Amino acid sequence: MSFELIDILKTPPSIEMLISASELYGDRKYLINTSGVIYRSIGSEVVKKMSDQDLFAKLFSEPRLIKRPFLYKPNKCFLVGFKEEKWAEKLL
Repeated sequence: MSFELIDILKTPPSIEMLISASELYGDRKYLINTSGVIYRSIGSEVVKKMSDQDLFAKLFSEPRLIKRPFLYKPNKCFLVGFKEEKWAEKLL
């Protein structure tokens, strides 16, 4: 299987891609790196109160706020965070 590794800190996913991943997961909370410094500095209550537009803009401008690894396959398949069974199911 071939792939292209992209450092999302240098080249973050587009806002459209983040929205698509959120829709696939059913909730934007699955995209957020809640253990990171950026999240803690913003605060969970502030993040929860952000509009979708503001949150996706923040994820794009502060890619360390995105849970990693973040995998996108062209057929609108996203894997966010590492759960071995999910990754095996989608990739093997």
